[in-house]
Amino acid sequence: MTDPAELAGALAQPFAALSRNPATHFRLWFYAAIARVMGRMVENGGSFDQAFEDFPFLAHYANQLADHGLAGVPAPEAAAHWDGAVRAWENAHDGHLPLRALREALDLGGDEMALLMTVGLPEEDARFGALFEQLNGTRGLRRPTVGLLAAWWAGDADVHEAIRHLSGSGLLAPVSQEAPRAEWQLAVPPLLWDAMRGLAAERPAPWARFQSADGLQTLDALLLDGSLRQKAKGIAALLAADAIQSVVVRGPRANGRRTLLGALARATGRGLLEIDASAPQTDERWRFAAPLATLLGAMPVLVLRPGPGETAVVPDLPGLAGPLGITMERQGGLSGAPVRQAVQLELPMPGPEERREHWQAALGTRPCTDLGAIAGAMRLGRGSIRRAADLAATRATLDGREAVTLEDVRAAACSLHREALETIATPVSGAGDWSHLAAPVHTLADLHELEVRCRHRESLGRLAGGPPGAVNAGVRALFKGPSGTGKTLAARLLANALGKDIYRIDLAAVVNKYIGETEKNLERAFSRAEELDVMLLLDEGDALLAQRTDVDSSNDRYANLETNYLLQRVESFGGILLVTTNAGDRIDGAFARRMDVVVDFPLPQPDERLAIWSLHLPAAHAVDDGLLWDVAQRCALSGGQIRNAALHATLLALDRDSPLGDEDLLAAIRREYRKAGGVCPLRQDS
Repeated sequence: MTDPAELAGALAQPFAALSRNPATHFRLWFYAAIARVMGRMVENGGSFDQAFEDFPFLAHYANQLADHGLAGVPAPEAAAHWDGAVRAWENAHDGHLPLRALREALDLGGDEMALLMTVGLPEEDARFGALFEQLNGTRGLRRPTVGLLAAWWAGDADVHEAIRHLSGSGLLAPVSQEAPRAEWQLAVPPLLWDAMRGLAAERPAPWARFQSADGLQTLDALLLDGSLRQKAKGIAALLAADAIQSVVVRGPRANGRRTLLGALARATGRGLLEIDASAPQTDERWRFAAPLATLLGAMPVLVLRPGPGETAVVPDLPGLAGPLGITMERQGGLSGAPVRQAVQLELPMPGPEERREHWQAALGTRPCTDLGAIAGAMRLGRGSIRRAADLAATRATLDGREAVTLEDVRAAACSLHREALETIATPVSGAGDWSHLAAPVHTLADLHELEVRCRHRESLGRLAGGPPGAVNAGVRALFKGPSGTGKTLAARLLANALGKDIYRIDLAAVVNKYIGETEKNLERAFSRAEELDVMLLLDEGDALLAQRTDVDSSNDRYANLETNYLLQRVESFGGILLVTTNAGDRIDGAFARRMDVVVDFPLPQPDERLAIWSLHLPAAHAVDDGLLWDVAQRCALSGGQIRNAALHATLLALDRDSPLGDEDLLAAIRREYRKAGGVCPLRQDS
């Protein structure tokens, strides 16, 4: 039976009874490749009997082909009409078929599909390796080579052009390129072969994560403010109409950027393929992004993280059937053909009301006693809220409580910080309140004003006059004064008063001799602090905020560039930044103007020194009150020096196993003066 119509009907009849799913579709194209291989073996002077004798396993496949109507059909006609029957079977299936999506996206013909599946035969059945080794005529070549495929397909198609097309689309790759090109063995990348078979793993590769459309949120289910929701729905309509091809969502990390893109993907009937494209070696990821997304029926989302002044280049993605999504933080540029007409959407941090909704949704039915206070005090991103809510609920459960409290949430938020911040900043710990700081009245007043500014920083930005967005949620404060006057202590006490963690920027980890690296490290510190709502402490800030100099060399030019970048970043910072310095006159005036609050920490006066001695001496000390007053009057020590002296006096008393007395105090004070190279004003026989 060689009549084309009769043959197509004979093939279509057994195909109609097959299950319509990706696995069956893959199997049909797999058998199409086997039919081609067997046909080529016969056409090249062999016979089916000889092929079955040399490779007995082929008889099983021949029986399967015969069961589907190819018994006695000449090889050329069998291959052509098998392809036609597969297309007819496809047309009756409305769901996603990976190989059909790939064929349509790359405009692959039957010969190219058969070529692709022929290269993949050893991936599915290792016995084909021995077959190809014999056909190649060279021991060890267990995959089809370029030369073998060119000989088989001669006269039917330009096999070299087909190989270039498939290789350029990431579907074929040479196993080794050391041999002459005719001996190149070709292979289908394993992750693409699995996707062709209909396997949709959550982690198809270490750099990729897949979510099916059913696992993504809908746009209506997202918690967004009104204007942002309207923009998202408008973008979804444009994507559905193929009016735009790429969407870029910018904003802080852990703030719902990928969730939003997932909802847009679902609105177009697709899943989401998240690709970490920020690593230095991304050639493999660029090559596989489009075919893998097409096979999975997903919208690829590239996660890019260019640093300040850098531009991320997105190369051509051949075979991408559908839109492209990109997530970026606020810094960095973007270029490349796929994003030339991209729609950009800014996803800012949520406001208090939206945060309350997120906390409520994340906690579910679990009661929370301080939901309003949590939403107002914790300025976290959408994703961070979800993670913190889970951790807070676990903490409450471990304590035997059902209700989640503000303390549970603060402890949970603290655990989010370590991974992101501790490589570039150091946590500053310590308890206490304002009663533990002995400072002049004007200094304490400025600190209380700073606390109020921090508590109302979001509301102030909304209520302040001027153009929208002129006042952001950031607070910048400068603590200046001599060493040991309580600047770092005040920063820690402010963090305690606000219920926030505070991290000191590690200048050794941030400052880098290579051009541009210091800015990148600072950007990481500022961005992570904004996202996690922690306070940043820039101790000895004059090291970074020094005045710009005249440009006499390239070093001066790049130093000024660092200063200019820091000026811009301090101004746009949306968190709480505290800068301390012992030399306020060395700080660039432009930085001083950008500080919302400047607090002076002068050396303590006698009354303040007495209060500091009282704070640091043990409660059960035996120092004479008159001596203590005399010390406070005559010894002009800073707060840090008084603390050191009190600790040393306590150590002396502890070693003697008796209460701290006059001699311990005097010995500690004289030691402190010797350390500073000064003369103690107290008489030796005092």
